Amino acid sequence: MGGSARNPGGLEGDDAPGQSPYQRLSQRMLDITGDRGVLKDVIREGTGDLVTPDASVLVKYSGYLEHMDKPFDSNCFRKTPRLMKLGEDITLWGMELGLLSMRRGELARFLFKPTYAYGTLGCPPLIPPNTTVLFEIELLDFLDSAESDKFCALSAEQQDQFPLQKVLKVATTEREFGNYLFRQNRFYDAKVRYKRALLLLHRRLAPPEEQHLVEAAKLLVLLNLSFAYLKLDRPTMALRYGEQALIIDQKNAKALFRCGQACLLLTEYQQARDFLVRAQKEQPFNHDINNELKKLASYYRDYTDREKEMCHRMFAPCENSSTAGER
Repeated sequence: MGGSARNPGGLEGDDAPGQSPYQRLSQRMLDITGDRGVLKDVIREGTGDLVTPDASVLVKYSGYLEHMDKPFDSNCFRKTPRLMKLGEDITLWGMELGLLSMRRGELARFLFKPTYAYGTLGCPPLIPPNTTVLFEIELLDFLDSAESDKFCALSAEQQDQFPLQKVLKVATTEREFGNYLFRQNRFYDAKVRYKRALLLLHRRLAPPEEQHLVEAAKLLVLLNLSFAYLKLDRPTMALRYGEQALIIDQKNAKALFRCGQACLLLTEYQQARDFLVRAQKEQPFNHDINNELKKLASYYRDYTDREKEMCHRMFAPCENSSTAGER
């Protein structure tokens, strides 16, 4: 996470007799609990709203003991950090309170006194008793599913009592959760979230002047569902959702591309070509579309070669017997 606990704030020039590095650092940190149990120093400001109490957070973090250069705990070496829910997956009280003070994109340094960290017992053998620890935390993103979970638990009649904007917000939250799961290659779980969002949007009857908002939200979910089913190796379902997306936007290049990919997997080569050529017409220089057309051409050549070989084998005995008869 950058920086070392031995020199957490670059404060050597501010040394005071008998003070430890953490004591020096704490002098210019913000007290966010009122008892100096959790102190904060913002390294990079974030944007948007503060983390909500029921959110699931995506963070990078490293924890340091005083006078140690290497972290005793860090998730910065993982390719994809795990989504963690406040109140369930985060065990340090200080970290949870610290995250509630953060915004998306923020990078901050925290000092947690023992009461807010590992307590009077510590965590042997790594953490001694009564230890103050330093954590550097970067908040990459957060998603609040509490509102969505409560809304989805309501009956259709109860949901209809809420304004359209509420439905759209919940559907967006479900889609964003699906996107996160998709990025973690959890395609089945992502598909479940996408279908939950789609069900909410299908249920909702919007007035004509607002229907375009529902259709735009549906389009995004349908495209993601089609992609998820491709990843699950279920091209028939991928094609179904891709075609539903095309009903909303018949020139959507992503929908055409997904349908082309699905047809290619189904060995429906002519249909795959039709979809991919239409996609290429919308985005002539799209690298993925052009590569898929090249793949299709290669697969089709192999297919016709196999067909020719099979026909040759089928009719070869007839030709040989005919020749033999003439003799």
